[in-house]
Amino acid sequence: MNAIQRLFGVDGKVALVTGGTSGIGKMIATALVQGGAKVYVTSRKAAACQATSEELSSFGQCVPLPADISRLEEIQRLADNLGKSEVALDILVNNAGTTWGAPVESFPESGWDKVLDLNLKSAFFLTQALLPLLRIRASAVIPSSVVNIGSIDGLRVSPVFDAISYAVSKSGLHQMTRVLASRLVKDNITVNAIAPGAFTSKMLAPMLDLMEEEILATIPMKRVGELDDIGGAALFLCSRAGAYVTGVVLPVDGGVTGCS
Repeated sequence: MNAIQRLFGVDGKVALVTGGTSGIGKMIATALVQGGAKVYVTSRKAAACQATSEELSSFGQCVPLPADISRLEEIQRLADNLGKSEVALDILVNNAGTTWGAPVESFPESGWDKVLDLNLKSAFFLTQALLPLLRIRASAVIPSSVVNIGSIDGLRVSPVFDAISYAVSKSGLHQMTRVLASRLVKDNITVNAIAPGAFTSKMLAPMLDLMEEEILATIPMKRVGELDDIGGAALFLCSRAGAYVTGVVLPVDGGVTGCS
């Protein structure tokens, strides 16, 4: 094993990626599989989990584990099923999310509850349910890792999108990251967040089709993010290279937050 593999590799680790069948979740799952981890991908759709598992298994180990984590009973079922297959969990990526667009005057309660339940509430209770597995192999030098996928819309007010509950949920997820980091550091579990900017995903694709020029105009690097951009950030936080980092919200956004 060379120095780069030692620092950034995740060989032998077990990971769970929620919302791991499309977009940013699938990109992170791909990077972790290619980095040597055994990756469980979960989403509501069993067929999507199976298809992603089959695709990513060409790089390494990827296992489907479908669940609807917007429901607490499904979170517990997911944790129980993972515990039947694995003695420990080294990496949890809380990526599953949704959005809802509407102006302030007509924003519905259903759009508020749906987004907050999945984007924020489920990330907390899934982390809680998986703490016993996350603690087992965690050590000061090789901690277990929780990575929450936030958004730059949780760091600033979007000039393009009118998705109020989404922005609030991601801002809350960033603060939850800091709170959990402070509580779980004693257990040798790091908790960090990545705040992505524009990436090609199912959530953003329709907007890119409609207003790509306007979106690119807000990005100093003048491009959307790619697999290696988000995958590299995730590998850093989940590997030995990031073992001394916790409670951080890392923007991966082409300079949107850092250059403005």
